[in-house]
Amino acid sequence: MTQDISLSFYKPEHSPELQSFTLNNDDKRFTSLPKEVLTQALGIQDRYPAVILNDNLPVGFFILHTSKETLAPYTSNPFALLLSSLSLNAVHHGKGYAKKAMLQLPSFVSSYFPWCDEIILAVNHLNTRAKHLYMKSGFLDKGRRKIGPLGEQLILHYFL
Repeated sequence: MTQDISLSFYKPEHSPELQSFTLNNDDKRFTSLPKEVLTQALGIQDRYPAVILNDNLPVGFFILHTSKETLAPYTSNPFALLLSSLSLNAVHHGKGYAKKAMLQLPSFVSSYFPWCDEIILAVNHLNTRAKHLYMKSGFLDKGRRKIGPLGEQLILHYFL
């Protein structure tokens, strides 16, 4: 099976598939379903919903934030973007889609946000699968921590 993984900003034609996403119980603790955050993201300037596509079928979702107010708890870098709400539809877990998407993320961000020199994200210390994904994709743990709804979060950095 060939995997043609690509990243795209959200388009209305992605909506039916995104609305049908499911998460396994472990993932429900750490992230949101696209249908829970998409409408709000579309209504707020400086939030950019994005989709992970496998042969043009949405298999994953995330949001990029550029607002200084949103970034303030994570970094003082005015040229950073925040990645949030990464989710992969449960039926597509274990296929390598998330890793391929995260490896494409730096060039995607550089294409659309040429001023950006850093991508940051917060991952819960208990979310070992996500931590592993991000570290394997080039994100670095520089020791910064934040307390989130489920306890300690690691602030990870990808320097462009």
